[in-house]
This record gives sequence, C-alpha cells and structure tokens, in this order.
Amino acid sequence: MNALPFDAEGFDYPESMLSRKFGREVVNYFAGSPLNRVSFLRASHPFLRAALPSARILLLRELAPLSSSANNLAWVDYPSVSALIGTPFDLEEAKLIENFDSRTETPTLVFLGLDEKVSDAFQFARDGVTYTGQPYFALDVTPRPQYSSIAEAVAEAATTSDGTHFRQARLDLDLIPSDAAILAHARSLLDWNSRNQFCAACGARTLSVHAGAKRTCPPFDRALQTSPDGPSLERPACIARKGVQNISFPRTGTVPSPPLNPTCTADKEGLPDPTVIMAILSPTHTHILLGRQRRWPADFYSTLAGFCEPAESLDEAVRRETWEESGVRVGRVVIHSTQPWPYPANLMIGAIGEALVGGDEIVLHHDPELVDARWFPLEEVRLALKKATIGIYETVPVDHKEGDLRLPPATAIAHQLVLAVVNGFHLPILASDSVAKI
Repeated sequence: MNALPFDAEGFDYPESMLSRKFGREVVNYFAGSPLNRVSFLRASHPFLRAALPSARILLLRELAPLSSSANNLAWVDYPSVSALIGTPFDLEEAKLIENFDSRTETPTLVFLGLDEKVSDAFQFARDGVTYTGQPYFALDVTPRPQYSSIAEAVAEAATTSDGTHFRQARLDLDLIPSDAAILAHARSLLDWNSRNQFCAACGARTLSVHAGAKRTCPPFDRALQTSPDGPSLERPACIARKGVQNISFPRTGTVPSPPLNPTCTADKEGLPDPTVIMAILSPTHTHILLGRQRRWPADFYSTLAGFCEPAESLDEAVRRETWEESGVRVGRVVIHSTQPWPYPANLMIGAIGEALVGGDEIVLHHDPELVDARWFPLEEVRLALKKATIGIYETVPVDHKEGDLRLPPATAIAHQLVLAVVNGFHLPILASDSVAKI
C-alpha cells in the first residue's frame, strides 16, 4: 500500500488579513502534529502519573518505530510495558534528582502530548483548568545491559500481531502525515536523550527529567556514597545547573555537514537554537498582545517568545508558546525577520500572527512564565514607540510617566515586530497605497 498523497497546503484561516496577503499556510510533512504538547505539564508528576495508565505508547527500538502497516504506526498500552518501566513518576522530580544513582540505567520514556479530539480518554485538573485528551508517550525499548532481557520481551510481545513490526527506514516518508509528525517528535527526543548521557560541561552522567524533554546534571550521586545507608555525596560544581543552559535541552539547530567527527554521534548536534518571538494581533486587528515577566521593571512589556522544540515547525511553535503563556489561540502566522541572539546561543525568529475569533481570552494559568499579559490598543503602542525606548536594565527614560507603556529598544527584534504591526505590515497593500510610518 502506497502512502496517501501529501498536500502541503494546510489551514486556510477565515477572514484572515495575513492569508489575504501571504496566501494559505503551508503545513509541511513531519509538521502538523495532532497533539497538544502541554509542555508546562512535563514536570508535573501528578499529571504524568494520572496520564500514563490510559496512554497510547509508541515503542522505538534503535529509533525504529513500531508499525502496523506501511502507512501507520502501532501503539501499545501501559500494562504492555509496565514490567520494563515500572511506575516512573511515583517520586516528584526534585526527589528523583536528589536520589540519583549514576550506576542505575533505565529506559527513556517521553511524554508527547494530548490528542484533545479524544476528550473522554483522560482529564486532569490544575489551578482551575481541566486538560482533556488521549495521552501519548514514546518509549525506547533498545536493549541495554541492565534491562536487556525485559526490553527484548516487551519488543517481542509487541510484534506478535500480523503485520506489526519495527520499521527500518533511513528516511521514512510513507507514513500518514499525522503519524509522521508524532514520529518526528518521538524520534527526535529519544535520539537526543541517547546522545546526551553525559554532561557537556563537566562530563558526569546526566538524568532525563521533564518526561524526557530535558536532561539535568544532578548535584548529588548515590554512587559516591561511602556506605550503603549513607547520604549521597555532592558532585563538583557544574555550570549546567545554573540558569537556562543549552546543554540541558534538546538542540533544534542545523546539523553540520559533514559531521566534525563521523565516528562520534555527539558531533551531530547543531547551532544555534531557534527561538520564536511573535507579535500577535487581535481578531479585529486593533490590538496587539504584549506580556510582562516578573523580573521586569514596572510598565515594561514586550512580545511573547519561546524555544522551538524538536519536530515542531516555527508556525506551530508560535501557536504553542502563545497559548501556553497567555491562553490566546493563534491562527495564521507569517515570518517577519530574524536576529542572532548570543545569550547564550539563539536565533530569534520573528513572526506576526493573528488570534482566532473567540480565542483571544487571556489565561495565565497554563505556564506561569508571565506575570501579566494584555491586549494593548495599537494607538497606545504607537505613542509608546514615539517615546525613548531603552533596555530593561537601563535607567527609566526622563519622559516616562508611571502607568505609561514601556517597550524594548529598536536594537531588539521585539521592537521591530511591534513597529511592523503599527505600520500595517499585516494589511493588504495596493499599488496606490503608501504605508504610514510612526
């Protein structure tokens, strides 16, 4: 059976000014996942404990996924793998790190997200918000010395049905698009976890946390304790434990070609890390969404931003980050410009998007990164741009009045995105038109 014809033409958002100017959105193969990643719940072990028993789990062996046909992946349930993974989320993440033992080897289990179309499969309430859908996980069943026989048994049991097999393909383009997108996410994270068993800063063994989406360099290790009942001993200081470090998160940059060292898989990581930053318009095109982090000075607001994750298109990253941080659902997205940002090593990819009609309510309960987010009238933003705009850590401008909006300086891509919106970047332009500048 051949793969279904793939049509890259994707969503056509109704009444979209961006679509009128830039055309329909293109959703390429390996993008367009049907899952909501709800990335802010990856560190919530109560959520993960509740989700795992009702999950659909994709098994991968040497990165080859379990499949039921030439065009479809195959899934197993939690009882099928419980002998291999046990109950991995019983302890809170902080306790797992505290009890880390570098001598112990466990298979990597990755949370992929929720299929919200299957609303009756599972639900979880937190902070007044209920998340529903079919949970999806991916599990690496590649045999390892400490659990080789159990992994072999799980893999063998999963392939007893007719046609079910671990598909071997160097570049797999035959899956239906939704399965291809899920596979891209699962394969990227499991591959990254397997390549980063040791800290790039200090060389010590790392631990997979955030349901497979982050690796941490624990400060303690039970392998160093002086007696069986003694406390874990402290490891040497490591820069990877401070702040947001690229060595702790999956890399989504371009791969050097050819590899610096063809015999070492670690050389295949790329630079830099793509980060989306977006100016989001209201459905009426009269307001722009701006947010404020807790550490910022009073009245200072900027556009929303966040890392692009493995196997995620830039358009999808814009929608996910906007919803997770502000609760606003975004339709059409277009790329405006980019900016290198060496703090520590990012490429800022600036986008402009439109909130969906009925999806513009602000909800800050998902990811608590922002202390506030608001829809600002374009005229208020225009006035703020006309005033002196300076950086977060600089002295307040002399013309600033308490309560007046402060924006990033012109050297920041956030400023250029806001300026583009105010100057009508999103509007259709006729040959006779001229765009008014602030």
